Amino acid sequence: MNRIAVSLAALAVFVSCAGSARADPIADFYRGKTIRMLIGYGPGGCDLYARLVAEFLPRHLPGNPTIVPENMPGAGSFVAAKYMAEVAPKGGTVLGSLAQTLALDSAVGGPATVSAANFHYIGRVTTNIDTGVALPASGITSFGDVRKKHYSVGASGGGSTTVLYPVALNAYAGAKFKIVRGYKGTAEILLAMERGEVDVTGAYGLPGLLVSHPGWIDQGEAAIIYQAALKRHGLLPNVPTLTELAASDAARVILYATAGTAEVGRSTIAGPDVPADRLAALRAAFADMLKDADFLSACDQRHFMVDPSSGEEMDAITHETLALSPEIRAKIGAMLNAM
Repeated sequence: MNRIAVSLAALAVFVSCAGSARADPIADFYRGKTIRMLIGYGPGGCDLYARLVAEFLPRHLPGNPTIVPENMPGAGSFVAAKYMAEVAPKGGTVLGSLAQTLALDSAVGGPATVSAANFHYIGRVTTNIDTGVALPASGITSFGDVRKKHYSVGASGGGSTTVLYPVALNAYAGAKFKIVRGYKGTAEILLAMERGEVDVTGAYGLPGLLVSHPGWIDQGEAAIIYQAALKRHGLLPNVPTLTELAASDAARVILYATAGTAEVGRSTIAGPDVPADRLAALRAAFADMLKDADFLSACDQRHFMVDPSSGEEMDAITHETLALSPEIRAKIGAMLNAM
């Protein structure tokens, strides 16, 4: 082989290797695609963070796909979870913002559940401490009032926290809530409370509350009667946690497990069978988004809480929940089945 032929052969190898080095299968897969962000709740309140992620995550995902938020309410987000598990494409083009109780429902084998072990979290923007809220017209000033007489509490359906917390407090803290079901989401429940149809909103997340009704906390314009958290939040130093309201030591264990769902908070999740390399890319993009100055500025301007965590840490919470003792799972299951 003469010198020119050798040089051409070497050049061909170099070009081939360079092209291979530049190839990015993740970018190639996502380029030009539209990712659906399924939100298991109606518009307003619970869907704000999912829409925020849909806005900023594409900037950091190879291929820069479009993410379109899509509300799919029903049965405390079970409709969306079941769709992701059984119907949606499994390649990584469908993400979800689902109930933070997904793992708890799965652990106890509730009537409307999917296997949480088959889902994988992408990341968390913030914890979601749910609160029980009553307006002055109700006459409620503290949790002690709902132990003395019956009050109505607005709820959606299935295993949503709007049902879970009032049911748990009835069973283990002596509350006398009358649960009024059928609302499509937090926004509808709030309107019902403002119209006087119900006395209490049973699970209003602190992140959403700060955006839509900051005066309820800053100015004391509403009574915050409990918080579903493992410890009192700095903004709610005088509001008891679920475990503090427990009627017994055994009840305290149940309410602790129930309140632990707040750690999952406003997270983004992928359905079953997403390829490992795409899951890793989604998680890396999410982590980059959380450090994005534009993202953080948008959170500040919109009064959104930011208390981030990784997808791996959220998966660890799922595995811990699924490993609850049979005795605790049976008691929680009996409570959920009664819902």
